[in-house]
Amino acid sequence: MQLGFVTAILPELSLEEVLRFARDEGFGCIEVMCWPFGKAERRFAGVTHLDVTGFTKAQAEDTLSLAQKYGVAISALGYYPNPLDPDAAHSKRVVAHLRQVILAAEKLGLNVNTFVGRDWTKSVDDNWPRFLKVWRPIIAFAEDHGVKIGIENCPMLFTRHEWPGGTNLATTPVIWRRMFSDIPSKNFGLNYDPSHFILQRMDPVSPLREFRDKLFHLHAKDMRILHDRLNEVGIFAHPKEWHQQRIPGFGDVDWPHFLGAVMEVGYDGPVCIEVEDDTFGQTLAGRQRAVKVARNVLAPFFPR
Repeated sequence: MQLGFVTAILPELSLEEVLRFARDEGFGCIEVMCWPFGKAERRFAGVTHLDVTGFTKAQAEDTLSLAQKYGVAISALGYYPNPLDPDAAHSKRVVAHLRQVILAAEKLGLNVNTFVGRDWTKSVDDNWPRFLKVWRPIIAFAEDHGVKIGIENCPMLFTRHEWPGGTNLATTPVIWRRMFSDIPSKNFGLNYDPSHFILQRMDPVSPLREFRDKLFHLHAKDMRILHDRLNEVGIFAHPKEWHQQRIPGFGDVDWPHFLGAVMEVGYDGPVCIEVEDDTFGQTLAGRQRAVKVARNVLAPFFPR
C-alpha cells in the first residue's frame, strides 16, 4: 500500500507546490482534484489542481513528468458532485464534466473517484430508475476508455440542506450489492472510507472481504461520535449536531484493526489522507500540520 493525501486540503497551492510538499513530507501519492473552475458548492468542492477541460495528450505528458520530477504518484483524479441532483440542468453539467475527468484519466492512465449522487428528497427505490439511466452510460463510457470509477461511500448527509436522504446513494453493502448487480462491470468499484461507517454506526471492517475486488482506492479519515451531544439531540437530529470529523488516530476508527483487515483481503493500492478536521484550524499551515500528524499516526503501517 502507498500512503498519500487528497489535494483538496491545499486549495491555495498549485499542483507543483502540492507535489513538492508531498515529496518533502514523505508521501508516495496524491489524489488530484479536478473540479471545473467556478464557485465552490461546499467546503473544498470546487478545488481544481488539474484543469481537465479539453485536456490534451501533451498536457498529460507534462503532468506525468511533473509527478515523476518529485517522485510522487497520482493515485486518482477526484471529482465529487451530485450527478443525480433533482435539478436536471445541474445534473447534466456535472455528468458532462465527469466525462471530461474520465477522458483525462485515460490519458494519464489513472482511475476516477466520485459520488453516485442522489435526489435527497426521494427513497433509494425511487432514485433507482434514474440512477440506472444516468450511470449505465457513464460506466459504459469509462469502460470504452479503460478507466475505473471508484465511488466513495459518504452519505453526504450532514445538515438540513441534505435532509432527509443525503446526496449520495452508495453508502451501505446492501446498496452496493444492488448497484454492482444492476451495473456489472469490472470498471465500477469503490473509493472506500471507513469514517463513513462510523457515522452510520456500522463496522468498517465487515464489508471488506466481500467487496475486496471492488476496492479501487481508500480514503483515510476518522470520525468521532459525540456521545454526550447524541444523548441530548438523538440520532435523528442532523448528523453534524452529534459527530466530529477528525484525522486518523483522533476518532473512533480502530486503525490497526482496519488496516490489518485491508491487508488481509489483499488490497495493495493507495490510501489517501483526507483532512476535514477543524481542530487544527482552517489556515493552510493548520491543514498542513494536520496531514503531517495523520501521516505520523499511519506511518507504522507503511514501512519505507
